[in-house]
Amino acid sequence: MAKQKRLYGCTDCGATFAKWAGQCGECGAWNTMVETVVEGSATPSRSANWAGGQAQVQTLAEVSVVDMPRLGSGSSELDRVLGGGLVEGSVVLIGGDPGIGKSTILLQTLCRLAEQVPALYVTGEESQQQVAMRARRLGLPEDKLKVMTETCIETVLATARHERPKVMVLDSIQTIYTEQLQSAPGGVAQVRESTALLVRFAKQSGTAVFLVGHVTKEGSLAGPRVLEHMVDTVLYFEGESDGRMRLLRAVKNRFGAVNELGVFGMTDKGLKEVSNPSAIFLNRAQEAVPGSVVMATWEGSRPMLVEVQALVDTSHLGNPRRVTLGLDQNRLAMLLAVLHRHGGIPTYDQDVFLNVVGGVKVLETASDLALLAAVMSSLRNRPLEADLLVFGEVGLSGEIRPVPSGQERLKEAAKHGFKRAIVPAGNAPKQAPAGLEVVKVTRLDQALDALFA
Repeated sequence: MAKQKRLYGCTDCGATFAKWAGQCGECGAWNTMVETVVEGSATPSRSANWAGGQAQVQTLAEVSVVDMPRLGSGSSELDRVLGGGLVEGSVVLIGGDPGIGKSTILLQTLCRLAEQVPALYVTGEESQQQVAMRARRLGLPEDKLKVMTETCIETVLATARHERPKVMVLDSIQTIYTEQLQSAPGGVAQVRESTALLVRFAKQSGTAVFLVGHVTKEGSLAGPRVLEHMVDTVLYFEGESDGRMRLLRAVKNRFGAVNELGVFGMTDKGLKEVSNPSAIFLNRAQEAVPGSVVMATWEGSRPMLVEVQALVDTSHLGNPRRVTLGLDQNRLAMLLAVLHRHGGIPTYDQDVFLNVVGGVKVLETASDLALLAAVMSSLRNRPLEADLLVFGEVGLSGEIRPVPSGQERLKEAAKHGFKRAIVPAGNAPKQAPAGLEVVKVTRLDQALDALFA
């Protein structure tokens, strides 16, 4: 075995030192020294690349991709987020708040996959009895899935090479450690080195690996940022842990589209996929109320109808409040300024509260016109029609700009029984969907007249 030399490197400047220190002697940064290991050149795991085999040069035309089939997970929503299914040798990182359902969805997925291919569930946070109890509570098949409780990455990989699973789960990467380092599990060096060994194993063996990642109190994945760069796919679970809806969003995917969204419902039997999320998010009040409007947002490869609610009230503070849930707060402030300048409606003495029903995060600009429509409805205390759809981008000069995939948004609205849509002129179709009246607008004042005519 090659000799190992432990060094401490600065994460800011990259300088290395033989001993740990609180301050880097090169750049002067504090608390940036992390442990690392320098191995001899004869170490076999370091001499090969992550994809396995020796380095070779080929043209893209010579590279065959037919030997990379996708494996269905048994859940259409999860397959949608993954880009069509699991790719052989891929590494998927799933993060989210505690109790959001990360372990639940992976246990459900592996129990289904174990009926088709060999699967291994490795946990460093639970005992085998606890995993079995959860599987029985969820009513999952138990006779095929193999479970292992271990936190040493060398032991995990040795077992995986013997069992040869096609799919493997590690829950979680922050509990895994390598014997090459002396630092505690969950540290920057431990997470980086353990993930590097797992990625190398996945590429060389063709095993698809799921990693569960903890998140910090700010909501980002714990550990070094390089963790997200090393894996192939990064998925985030969104939603309230005490709520019913769960949203699984892809923020990085080397094998599919990013910002794809999967919708699940939490039940006593685990996570159930929601094939028609628009019907769930449009569970509105029986009577039309001021400050409520429906918009069509685009998530990944499909449209989704969501309700935007606004509450505008007289402010008794020197600085009126601007509070948003599921929307960009800075964009709200900008749109209120546009409403004042080009619509003649001041809100400098009003508190404005905005919410997207269902916990959905809408970050695209198509929400601009719907946002202002909800604000105006609450400000004037005039409810909008229940069968009205609004979407469009609002520019700083008051123009209404078109948004991508306008035709698909209108078709989704017509499918759910909407009768009227106020959209940018650039998104108006030559022939509107059956039963849907499309109103074209080009400027903000036109849109306000169409809303409250």
